[in-house]
Amino acid sequence: MSSRAEIRRPSHALPFWLSLGTIPLAVIEARFGGWTLLLLPSYAWWIVTLLDQVIGRNTDQPDTETPESDLFWYRLITLIWLPIQVVVIYGVIGYATRSTQLNTAELTGLMFGVGVISGTIGIVYAHELMHQKTRFEHWLADLLLASVLYSHFRTEHLLVHHLWVGTPRDTVTARYNEGFHRFFWRVLRDCPRSAWRAERLKLARAGRPVWHLSNPFWRYAGLQALALGAAFLVGGWMGLGLFVLQAIFAVWQLELTNYVEHYGLTRRHKGEGRYEHVMPRHSWNADHAASNWLLINLQRHSDHHYKPDRRFPLLQTYSAEEAPQLPFGYPAMTALAMVPPLWRRRMNPRVRAWRRRFYPEIEDWTAYNRGTTAMPRGSM
Repeated sequence: MSSRAEIRRPSHALPFWLSLGTIPLAVIEARFGGWTLLLLPSYAWWIVTLLDQVIGRNTDQPDTETPESDLFWYRLITLIWLPIQVVVIYGVIGYATRSTQLNTAELTGLMFGVGVISGTIGIVYAHELMHQKTRFEHWLADLLLASVLYSHFRTEHLLVHHLWVGTPRDTVTARYNEGFHRFFWRVLRDCPRSAWRAERLKLARAGRPVWHLSNPFWRYAGLQALALGAAFLVGGWMGLGLFVLQAIFAVWQLELTNYVEHYGLTRRHKGEGRYEHVMPRHSWNADHAASNWLLINLQRHSDHHYKPDRRFPLLQTYSAEEAPQLPFGYPAMTALAMVPPLWRRRMNPRVRAWRRRFYPEIEDWTAYNRGTTAMPRGSM
């Protein structure tokens, strides 16, 4: 267990600032194009995966009673990321729309790299910020999500996903044997409606109409319009198109991560629409060191769902006896998810082993595969 004195040291937080390594790479890609457009995806996926293999796993368990004041150097990277990301997105768009050296393919590759920054890192930071209690952090989360045109994610994540993860009511829980590409289009179609419905029900409980100004969808629309308007001011119609392109790539990377986090995992149905409490076993856990540094411990996802308000430096990891384990960190697993046959070959046996371990009494899982309900043995 990390002592409070260790956690307090800036050097202990420094590895979680690995995301800053993407900034000079974005500058190099915009300036030179060509083969340099491989730098950002290589850094975020392959170099970090290689570091995972070299450095190994981190099973350290931080002291969960560590006071907030001792986490300053960890929190700081999430607090300063918004201005960094804004400068990168609009700076690259401004340069690209005025440059004559980048062809259409290179511009697409450049926006893919920017999407690595705004999706792999920016949305992960927004996720951390939206779970906190301060209004300032909530606004940072909203602004980061607006920069990728995915503002509804905050509502869907907090009011739907965390309540219904591992059940048919959660769109973002990937079903067993469901390929990523099918999952991706299903999420794009269903999550905005799910988020709208959640806010409508919340307003109804408060006796307010759906068009009340307290509905955050007004804020979401305004911030996204502001982000689009800024892109147009910086780069005209071309700048607007490039902005939308980086947002698409960012959302694609977010949903790849969502796909990996709960693939095939389900909570026991207790009847009458009730499910067992969320436990560490309902999320895939990964304690690979380097990828957790880049993703600020997002891979300790079992503990995040078990204790959603726990700040990222204090998230715990779990053994295979308590939670299912991924063979690699998210960068490698999301790359694998892009090839459904390889993904199924690697992950389906793990899902079946998880079922036998935690739910041996459930005999028929076909209903859950259809997104309905699993039946306990002897219930028919």
